[in-house]
Amino acid sequence: MIDKDLLEHLEGYLTERRKGLFAKVLAQRTRHFTVAVEDVYQMHNTSAVLRSCDVFGIQDVHVIEATLGKKMDREIAMGAQKWVDIHRYSNTQNCIDILKKQGYRIIATTPHEDSQYLHDFDITQKAAFFFGKEQEGLSDEVLSQADEFLKIPMVGFTESLNISVSAAITIQDATTKLRNSDIPWKFTEEEILEKRYDWCKKSIKSIDDILKRYQETH
Repeated sequence: MIDKDLLEHLEGYLTERRKGLFAKVLAQRTRHFTVAVEDVYQMHNTSAVLRSCDVFGIQDVHVIEATLGKKMDREIAMGAQKWVDIHRYSNTQNCIDILKKQGYRIIATTPHEDSQYLHDFDITQKAAFFFGKEQEGLSDEVLSQADEFLKIPMVGFTESLNISVSAAITIQDATTKLRNSDIPWKFTEEEILEKRYDWCKKSIKSIDDILKRYQETH
């Protein structure tokens, strides 16, 4: 549980504009959908996916680094790593297990022959969209355990899209449908308080000193 008195104290260090921006963004955040990126070679692709998640209101990004283990490209992410929760995994199975336990369907984005098109995707249930390596695509581990397969309609000569482009199109389409639905996709009051507290800590430069002084006087 978040200490509301502490939160109010910390928000006193923020401008009214920043507090208003937090409220506006949190009103559009969701955990109904989440995104997982599996062993992507190019750092800027993973970072761009992270940025798209922030832009379209996806709070959690799951990064599987089984073989590559590269750090997020902060310049490409343009600060999105501060506002989106990044969950890192050293193997794919661990990520799948955790997401399934949280009630997510595993959605493999792939031009698989049994794939459904994006415009036919059922948004009513929680879903985790998996995106794979630039050339090889998703691993057999994901494909064999996926609940559904999903692809973007294409009518040109090119048969594939860059992973960051695919992710942006998929996320934008799914979240737009979600916001136009009656599905309860928004954060709970407790989740909003947790993120307000988290974002306060990430926004205040002298946060450690402020927290120490607060604890000494309360």
